[in-house]
Amino acid sequence: MHSFIPPKRFFPYLSWTEIQSIPNKENVVIIQPVAAIEQHGPHLPLIVDAAIGMGVLGKALLKLDASILAYAMPCLYYGKSNEHCHFPGTITLSTETLTATIMEVADSIYRAGFRKLVLMNSHGGQPQIMQMAARDLHVKYGDFMVFPLFTWRVPHITKELLTPKEAQLGMHAGDAETSIMLALLPDLVKMDKAVAEYPPEQPEGSLLSPEGKLPFAWVTRDISKSGVIGDPTTATKEKGDRILESVSDGWVQAIKEIYTFEQPQPVRVNKMGF
Repeated sequence: MHSFIPPKRFFPYLSWTEIQSIPNKENVVIIQPVAAIEQHGPHLPLIVDAAIGMGVLGKALLKLDASILAYAMPCLYYGKSNEHCHFPGTITLSTETLTATIMEVADSIYRAGFRKLVLMNSHGGQPQIMQMAARDLHVKYGDFMVFPLFTWRVPHITKELLTPKEAQLGMHAGDAETSIMLALLPDLVKMDKAVAEYPPEQPEGSLLSPEGKLPFAWVTRDISKSGVIGDPTTATKEKGDRILESVSDGWVQAIKEIYTFEQPQPVRVNKMGF
């Protein structure tokens, strides 16, 4: 049931008395993986985001020094995936349902005495939900430090392994995700069905794009027939192994910093106290 997570780091394997007696509980890092069950083209399974999140986190927790207390929660497999709803198999929650689930899980974590919660999101369609939930939780509990983090935003070398076009335009089920799945769950990857497809180009000089500083709303079928947004045909297990090592190293660094993190306090800048 712990998937890629080391059993000693899997929160549900603890008893309530063990949780009650955890020392330095205000600094213990609780990590809630949040993912999705959604289409990833004809060559990848629906579980990609969850597999990547749990695979990266599991490897990071294996590398983490035992003196740093950090525990993984069970993955929230369902997410807000309605941009993929036109492709069979995609399961989606509403914004309201996902937000309420995160808030209520976090309430329980806080009630148990923990004060540091990481929302480790692996699905690109819902980082804004993590950010808003984190802010609302900190408003609700002033001493609750909540970190809305995206799995792929820690330091890593992935872009160095991709073509310039893939690094710029690959968004979904492309080289990086396919390569890391070849490292994690190779039996579920059907490379003979992999196809490359990029979003239609915007008019020359346009400021707008599906993702970027000035985005427009879109669903996947607007910009892809296959469900792929990128080029998975160049993916390899060797590349995936390197990506997995690098991203998990980034997460070790992040967890260490969160463990010692203290909430910033305002500093007076003049005699008036402002």
